[in-house]
Amino acid sequence: MDPGGWALLPDCLVYQIFLSLGPADVLAAGLTCRQWLAVSRDEFLWRELFYRCYQVARDVPRHPAAASWLEEFQRLWDRVPCVEVQTLTDHTDQVLHLSFAHSGAQFASCSKDCTVKVWSSEPVAALLHSANMRPYNWSYTQFSQFNADDSLLLVSGVFLGPHHSSSGEIAVISLDTFVLLSRVRNKPYDVFGCWLTETSLVSGNLHRIGDITSCSVLWLNNAFQDVESENVNVVKRLFKIQNLNASTIRTVMVADCSRFDSPDLLLEPGPPAPSTSTCRVFDLGRGSGSGGDEPRAPFRAKEGLRRFLDDILDGRVRPSLSENTLETRVAELLAQGRTKPPEPTTSEARKYLIFTTGCLTYSPHQIGIKQLLPHQMTTAGPVLGEERGADEFFDSLDHVIDVHGHVIGMGLSPDHRYLYVNSRSWPSDAVVADPMLPPPIAEEIDLHVFDLKTMSEVRRALRAHRAYTPNDECFFIFLDVSRDFVASGAEDRHGYIWDRHYGTCLARLRHEDVVNSVAFSPCEQELLLTASDDSTIKVWRSPHTVRALQAPRPRPRPFFFWLAGQRR
Repeated sequence: MDPGGWALLPDCLVYQIFLSLGPADVLAAGLTCRQWLAVSRDEFLWRELFYRCYQVARDVPRHPAAASWLEEFQRLWDRVPCVEVQTLTDHTDQVLHLSFAHSGAQFASCSKDCTVKVWSSEPVAALLHSANMRPYNWSYTQFSQFNADDSLLLVSGVFLGPHHSSSGEIAVISLDTFVLLSRVRNKPYDVFGCWLTETSLVSGNLHRIGDITSCSVLWLNNAFQDVESENVNVVKRLFKIQNLNASTIRTVMVADCSRFDSPDLLLEPGPPAPSTSTCRVFDLGRGSGSGGDEPRAPFRAKEGLRRFLDDILDGRVRPSLSENTLETRVAELLAQGRTKPPEPTTSEARKYLIFTTGCLTYSPHQIGIKQLLPHQMTTAGPVLGEERGADEFFDSLDHVIDVHGHVIGMGLSPDHRYLYVNSRSWPSDAVVADPMLPPPIAEEIDLHVFDLKTMSEVRRALRAHRAYTPNDECFFIFLDVSRDFVASGAEDRHGYIWDRHYGTCLARLRHEDVVNSVAFSPCEQELLLTASDDSTIKVWRSPHTVRALQAPRPRPRPFFFWLAGQRR
């Protein structure tokens, strides 16, 4: 018996009792007596409860910044934005994208109702401005991004026109006056565009060379130019890249390498994904990804192919290849002498241009990475329409990530070191025989993580969300990354949140239709927004934040009481 009259049970028996309880019951039972309180705070107990409750692999260690397993359990239990606190219904059609200002004070939303809306983040989401883009012949807005000092908003959209049209446009809006500052042509429309500096942005332009061969030109545009100057942009050509087998460059983003040295979270390489169709990272400046010094394949002469094509042109041989295959082989041969090797990496190369691409089919199955040098970040250069003859060479890529599947989403961690990629994998034995007939894709979405400093995949692919549209109708699902969490939309009417360190799914956020986009507040990761085809934006907060907002504030003491206290 203890001094209070309670029977003392062996600690091992109390430990087993607590393991059969829920976490809240363990904490409540710990208030029974001193012995139970001591056991309820035991680190071995909470380590076991943590691994059981969150289904984390036993070989994953505790977060390096955590002081105890109990603290980690409370963080994942109480600090995840999973409580719906508000639903915004101002859009009249599907909401496609959300983006926060860097200050966290505002956010923007894009929709198929052809508006972009700017909202206040605090204290309650309130509509500040709504811009209708229909006067500019837009069908809908699909992407937005604030510049570094939150003074300008980039908005990309799709032109009205035939269903097969791929043309779009990027608009720049002043956030001080909500005045349209410039318009930039963008093709295909799902290049989206991105800021490179505070006053310059990247757009795309597609040039057809053959039925399935093209080149993508990436342009650096000045954000301040005449609104009606979309045909004569103040631009500089960044890169001209050859596309094979009907592929194109899409979804451009910029990673700032200067942030790599102070990462938010240092991830160690984990076990490979269970699927046999794992991702591969190729270093195109040093061979085929093995790290050797042998030049990559496109720079090696293929004399057999050259002689074969000479025989066809001279009529000595009838080709057994299809027209599309023959076109690809010819394009590869011509590119050998017209592709510049990658520029040597220097300490001044502080940014990467990242985009989806491919080489086997039109569905984006690869991620291209190209370093940006300081001299490429100014808008001095040829204007649109004058690029012909200025430089007939193609630019090569520095790295290519092949995910062996359809890339449907990308996002950078706040420190820009880690690239998170949503993909729907192809069958492990899939072979692309026709570039216009890509392989079928899985319903499960794999969330891969790549370290841009080491150019390698880290951790097991995260899997919890699903998509159902086939390869030829597959659309982009935006994801977002905070210091501790990663979130993504899905076609199963839910948004999802994972812990970045443990890789476990923490929450499913319900909507009535496809969730297209998610966005964490950059200043408060316990605030998350989700956008859906149900035309709503939902605001989610953590249980901890909800309690803090609902708690009554203490009434201030009258001044004379304070003064009397000072006298004593």
